[in-house]
Amino acid sequence: MSDAAAGFAKEQLKSFIERVERLEEEKKTIADDIKDVFAEAKGTGFDTKALRAIIRRRKADPGQLAEHEAIVDLYAQALGMIPFERTPLGQTMEG
Repeated sequence: MSDAAAGFAKEQLKSFIERVERLEEEKKTIADDIKDVFAEAKGTGFDTKALRAIIRRRKADPGQLAEHEAIVDLYAQALGMIPFERTPLGQTMEG
């Protein structure tokens, strides 16, 4: 590799590293901001676990979410935690 090519590769590598470092710092700043929002929500009386669950649900694929919730309901019904009539399948069979 020529000196010019090696110098270019070195600068390109340095540029990649510096960009990742800047992005990592931005990621840390954003994570801190999110933490602050949750602390503010908690301070006003909101349950942060519930907020996180809602955020996860909103990100999820609707089909996969429905399938997951149906499985959870099935397991809960099998354990006697909820009556069959209150599950989506039970409600479908009633209607």
